[in-house]
Amino acid sequence: MKPGKELLFLALGGSGEIGMNANLYGCNGKWVMVDLGMTFSDPAYPGVELVFPDLEFIEERADDLLGIVLTHGHEDHIGALPYLAADLGVPLYATPFTADLIKRKLEEQGLLKEVKLHVIENEGSLQLGPFGFRYLPLAHSIAEGNALLIDTPYGRIFHTGDWKLDDEPIVGVPSTPQALTAIGDEGVLAMVCDSTNVFNPEASGSEGDVRDALIAAVKPLKGRALITTFASNVARLDTLGEVAKATNRELCVAGRSLDRIIAVAKANGYLKDLPELVDFEEAMSLPRCEVLVIATGGQGEPRAALARVADGNHQIKLERGDTVLFSSKVIPGNEIAIGRIQNKLAGDGIHMVTDRQADIHVSGHPGRPELAEMYKWIRPQILVPVHGEMRHMAEQARFGLEQGIPSTVLQKNGDLVRLAPGKPGVISQERAGRLVLDGDVILPADGLTMGERRKLALNGQISVAVALDRGGQLVGAPVVRPLGLPIEDDLDAFVAETVADVRDAVAKPGKSPRGRGKAKPKGGDGQNNVEEAIRLAVRRAATRWTGKKPVVTVLMIEG
Repeated sequence: MKPGKELLFLALGGSGEIGMNANLYGCNGKWVMVDLGMTFSDPAYPGVELVFPDLEFIEERADDLLGIVLTHGHEDHIGALPYLAADLGVPLYATPFTADLIKRKLEEQGLLKEVKLHVIENEGSLQLGPFGFRYLPLAHSIAEGNALLIDTPYGRIFHTGDWKLDDEPIVGVPSTPQALTAIGDEGVLAMVCDSTNVFNPEASGSEGDVRDALIAAVKPLKGRALITTFASNVARLDTLGEVAKATNRELCVAGRSLDRIIAVAKANGYLKDLPELVDFEEAMSLPRCEVLVIATGGQGEPRAALARVADGNHQIKLERGDTVLFSSKVIPGNEIAIGRIQNKLAGDGIHMVTDRQADIHVSGHPGRPELAEMYKWIRPQILVPVHGEMRHMAEQARFGLEQGIPSTVLQKNGDLVRLAPGKPGVISQERAGRLVLDGDVILPADGLTMGERRKLALNGQISVAVALDRGGQLVGAPVVRPLGLPIEDDLDAFVAETVADVRDAVAKPGKSPRGRGKAKPKGGDGQNNVEEAIRLAVRRAATRWTGKKPVVTVLMIEG
């Protein structure tokens, strides 16, 4: 697939899921990528923490890829860059705050010389082949959230990135309704739009309102106050500095990601009024009513600061009568992890406040009223919902039609969409899978390793070692070592019976033990037949005892 005289769109991540955003635009033989993010793992990938989009489609066309343009600095938009960008061999483009975050990531991986990073000034422009890009600031839960206005020979695209409307954003100055209306007046072919909060009937709310609510929540507290929030939310950090000053508390920060974000923010002209921070030792020496701690870990991450505080494994200590305020939204899938920490805190007599009890958090994504306003200003001919699960994108497509947008395209990762010329729609399906970071190795999420890992996690494993003489007779007793099978109380009896079954399998490799018919070993030489007979015999023994079908590994020593 090489783009002809047409305008194409292809999501490799972020459409049909929330996170891992990676979008391609194609035109006149060339491609550009917008964002390259990651997502966190789930139980489907045992032992894995990070998941990336599979870029096989564009890797095969890397000679036609002109660059990667980044909308903002959240991990689901830039997190895969240190792992995948070097292989693509194209330059990156970002505004100063986002570029600084990316630079530090590349530096950690030793990639600064391999990956070219270009800093584009806020509200700046760049040209990549047939694509002209202009950054348009929009409010979001991080500094320098941007939409992209993309000019092409076949029409203009308004790529929203992550956004919301906020009359008091605390950090940054978003584009005005007048400026956005002027863009609509000039004509927009397609609006590629964030779907995250489409089911929310109300607007997302203002960061200024959060500031007032947090001051009201913290002011009457007599003990230590710990507030957990997303580390990347620079506006919230600025807000918490104001809360500390308004409540006469010293400010302490717990969490390396917070340290990093604060350093990047200050280096780029943000958080100028943040109070001077105190370290852990000084925070613990202050009267309990005179300290405010900002901590990472509001999503239940086991190694983050809040989890360690809750377990008593951190320099910051909380006591009965102290308060933890969750100034963040629960990301779907994290409920159990968050609940585990909250239960531990509750058991220790620590009071908790969430956004259900007070207005101490607002989302960075648009609700229905905000979507309707943006549609009215931009007036696209086509709406392409992205950044959501299928239910979110389908609902935004319906909502957009209700609001008068002439056409919508409901797509998912791998759907190649032609936006122009002609009627917009999906014209083919391309590969759009997932990669996992397993230790230090990047692997296909649907590959052999993950398949084996799932089998091991679900059913356990048994190792069997047998020694045979030149005549194929057993030398000594077989050794059986089960791992992860529910046989703690019957281990010796199970091993003894399994060893007997192995002896029978070696003596008569074509017959199943316990009188269950033929073992049906795979074809091949005698050793392979015996090895397969042993594997099947051991697996049947495990099934008899446990109902499980473990992975069986046979080690045979001959001669």
